[in-house]
Amino acid sequence: MTTQETSRADGRPVYVAAAVCAIGALLFGYDTGVISGALLYLKGPLGIADNAFMQGVVTSALLVGAMVGALLGGSLAARLGRRPMTLVVAVVFAVGSLAAALTPDVTTLVVARFVIGLGVGLTSVVVPMYLSEISPTRIRGTLSSLYQFSISVGLLLSYSVNYLLSPWGAWRWMLGLAVIPAVALFVGMLFMPETPRWLASHNRTEQARRVLRRTHRPEEIEQAQAEISAAERQSREQAGWRDLTSPWIRPALKIGLGLAVLQQFVGINTVMYYAPTTLTELGMGNSASIAAQVGIGVIGMLATLVAVRYTDRLGRKRLLLAGSVGMSVSLTVLGVLTLFVGASGTAIGVITIVCLTAYISSFGATWGPVVWVMLPELYPLRIRGPAEGLATWSNWASNFLVSLVFPVLLVGVGQAVSMLLLAVFCVVSFFFVHSFVPETTGRSLENLEEEVTTSNPRSPSRGS
Repeated sequence: MTTQETSRADGRPVYVAAAVCAIGALLFGYDTGVISGALLYLKGPLGIADNAFMQGVVTSALLVGAMVGALLGGSLAARLGRRPMTLVVAVVFAVGSLAAALTPDVTTLVVARFVIGLGVGLTSVVVPMYLSEISPTRIRGTLSSLYQFSISVGLLLSYSVNYLLSPWGAWRWMLGLAVIPAVALFVGMLFMPETPRWLASHNRTEQARRVLRRTHRPEEIEQAQAEISAAERQSREQAGWRDLTSPWIRPALKIGLGLAVLQQFVGINTVMYYAPTTLTELGMGNSASIAAQVGIGVIGMLATLVAVRYTDRLGRKRLLLAGSVGMSVSLTVLGVLTLFVGASGTAIGVITIVCLTAYISSFGATWGPVVWVMLPELYPLRIRGPAEGLATWSNWASNFLVSLVFPVLLVGVGQAVSMLLLAVFCVVSFFFVHSFVPETTGRSLENLEEEVTTSNPRSPSRGS
């Protein structure tokens, strides 16, 4: 083994590959969060200051694009590869961000936001898949958690950019600065490897072995080689969308769809969106509300570090259960307090801040990152693309549904009852995880696949 090969054999290049690919998740977070500040300044020049419907269309166009991107991402990643699709993601983000920044009218902006949404949807499928498949088993949870951490960094970056550029109302710069990380992602991924599992499943075994030698420690190579052999066998059994109805995949599909939907139904996006408004109603003022949004971004980012450090130590299932408890308690206390005491007064304000902090921390350390860690782990390689695409689409569809229903719910029954209803979904999430979700920590993707496919006698991977 040469000196260069020895330096790579310690597995350090895998951290570089994961960090570069995770820039896609940073773009996801930035483009999702930046519109909240940019909208304040673009609605006047674009003539929608008095048109709440069009403001909603500008915001929700990203969600629609994300649903389409999620459906396309799985199949395209299976066919073209994880690395080429990440390069496509970078181009889509760059084009969409430039179009948004240079938009002459609101129609062009809506189209640009839809294109950015395509990038977000593709990212939510391809990046977790790449991180999971490029990582050795011992650190798969840690590296896969970089996805949610990078989203949190992107959100915090967008809030900070909005705050810094707000004195000038520079909404075009707010939207256009996303081009910088998009270019960084494209250039970086040019030098990153394809995942060994995708290479092996497409009969490119020698290339897969070279990637393993770069990304795994010497003592991990033998196990990884066995996994490659399993992937080679699976390459003869590639499945598509029609196979998602097969009985053998239903248990994994049920778990994946349940996790993806519940991640939205526990209410994180609605709570994040209405947190600054809630604090304003407590008498903290607009400036404090803007600062609170940055503070919320910091809390979410720091909480995600818990998952980065402990996902492989404590286990995915244990973290999900703990997160469900934390979210249930904090939302219940907040709802009961608002219902019986009201939403005014210094003491109530302090308790509200504590509850919001506890809720966002509970989600950021558990359900936020862990669901994206587990989705690629649940599905066999030959059907991972379509299955993960469907689960991710259901996540975005649930996001869209909640964003439509929650404002109506808020007006109809009030904030207190709305918080308590979200708390009910948090309780449901606890029992769903306890009853159906397996522990995936410390197990190879192929080992998990064997458990899923052999749990049904009609599985195609059983020997004849």
